[in-house]
Amino acid sequence: MKKVLSFCMLFVLIPGFAAAQDITYPVLPGYKTITKYPVYLPENLWDFINGAADGYIALGFQDLHVAEYKKGKELIKVEIYHHSDHTMAFGIYASERSSSYNFLNLGAQGYIIDGAINFFTGNYYVKIKTHSKKPKTQQSAESLALKVAGMLGGDTKMPEVLSQFPDEGRKLNEDTYINESVLGHQFLNKAFKASYESESDNFDIYLMKFSTAGEAFVIAEKYLVALGIEPDKADNGKFVFSDGYNGTIFLAWENNRVVIISGLSKDQTEIADKYTSAILK
Repeated sequence: MKKVLSFCMLFVLIPGFAAAQDITYPVLPGYKTITKYPVYLPENLWDFINGAADGYIALGFQDLHVAEYKKGKELIKVEIYHHSDHTMAFGIYASERSSSYNFLNLGAQGYIIDGAINFFTGNYYVKIKTHSKKPKTQQSAESLALKVAGMLGGDTKMPEVLSQFPDEGRKLNEDTYINESVLGHQFLNKAFKASYESESDNFDIYLMKFSTAGEAFVIAEKYLVALGIEPDKADNGKFVFSDGYNGTIFLAWENNRVVIISGLSKDQTEIADKYTSAILK
């Protein structure tokens, strides 16, 4: 009995073993599936992606599964990054996305560029790539992407908070999520960011949503106090101030949401109010 118990304890403690069982790679006709890679965890992710690992870990990276599909000399590589939730998966996906890419209806969103197909779905960020220029191989990569997206499933919509940003002037496919140190401040975390263009002005809007109004006020208060401003303990408020390297900042909060706008000048309060009111109404 003791031997069985010891074996079970060892079985449970093997790093990555349970995570490896979560992925069943789909069959790609004509290709052999090769799964020679280990399951990468936060402590050894740098072995696979070197310096980029920190960015992934900051966005809730859990584990990475890698496989290769081979047909003669043709090779397609699949990387499946598992993150803690849908928002984190969006965050890492968006950090490597450009608005100039060719976007696909794949998972929640995806794109294809130079033989690479990247997308996110549920809690996963997926990269599929081939160096082959053959149209048939590239078509096989696209077919594999559809199979992997269907296998992983999960939430296939963009994060709900993004729908709260106004459409007017919003730059398409430039939304991001910042999990830590928004605008370089350690006390500002978990913000969605949208970029805007209004005539000749370019500015960014950050939106943070909390569980309670009290939590929202605490964060707004920390920001203001850090710059020597004492806010009233009200349910909502609006401030404009200068913040070091970030320039002019418009800060507003109401109920459980905080809005920060950067990139406008102090005499552009009307524009800031317009967008702040649209979000907080």
